[in-house]
Amino acid sequence: MDEAPASALRFKKDSSIRVAANLVKSGEVQACVSAGNTGALMAISRFVLKTIPGIDRPAIATVLPNMLRGNTYVLDLGANVDCTAEHLLQFGIMGAMLAGAVEHSARPRVGLLNIGVEDVKGNEVVKKAAALLRDSGLNFVGNVEGDDIYKGSVDVVVCDGFVGNVALKTSEGLAQMIGATLREEFNRNVLTKAVGLLALPVIRSIRHRLDHRRYNGASLLGLRGIVVKSHGSADSYAFRHAIERAAEEVKNDVPTRISQSMAKYTGDRTVDTAGVARR
Repeated sequence: MDEAPASALRFKKDSSIRVAANLVKSGEVQACVSAGNTGALMAISRFVLKTIPGIDRPAIATVLPNMLRGNTYVLDLGANVDCTAEHLLQFGIMGAMLAGAVEHSARPRVGLLNIGVEDVKGNEVVKKAAALLRDSGLNFVGNVEGDDIYKGSVDVVVCDGFVGNVALKTSEGLAQMIGATLREEFNRNVLTKAVGLLALPVIRSIRHRLDHRRYNGASLLGLRGIVVKSHGSADSYAFRHAIERAAEEVKNDVPTRISQSMAKYTGDRTVDTAGVARR
């Protein structure tokens, strides 16, 4: 797992990731799901499958639960640490196409993660990205803050990979702390144990709703094929959900949707949507 992605790309042409990516490219399979090294998976997938016309960089997108019992799609989560405003615009388009396809929403709401909702907040890249998103034709609602991810205020949250990865890992750490605290408090004494038994159905329901394994599977968007990254420590239940996420993208032909949307935005009607690797 500590091997450099460039080394895996150059010297391991028979690795399982490379073989899977080649199968997607040839059309022999419709998607690749891997729990391997994220950097190697991204590097190999980008080299083998190439990016969709109009997309400069692929992005990692995942789905998180929100308070409305729905899903919030967040990207990028670490593939692109330094981004331009144009990159953030592309992430917004890709995220909207993914959310629209999987959630069957005609106009998914897109928000730009910022330190405040006001237009004057943020650095110059974020301000310029907001202007581009506003003029893109997407259902852009403006700037959003970190808590909006879980409020369900928007369907898609756009950010650079540095911010997105920090937000995701912070969320995971908070969820683990809350779980550990609840267990500690319910096991404090005989009385709290009794209360814990009475509350067991509620606890189980909460655990199911917030079970991170149900949201396993991050999509590598912007490629001419479907690639989903599973968490490296995923058990069979979690990996099943990653496979199901890939199947949903196949069913709804997400790469073609992104390709068509980019052609519409750029005004280039000659974009080859047939170049998207699919069966």
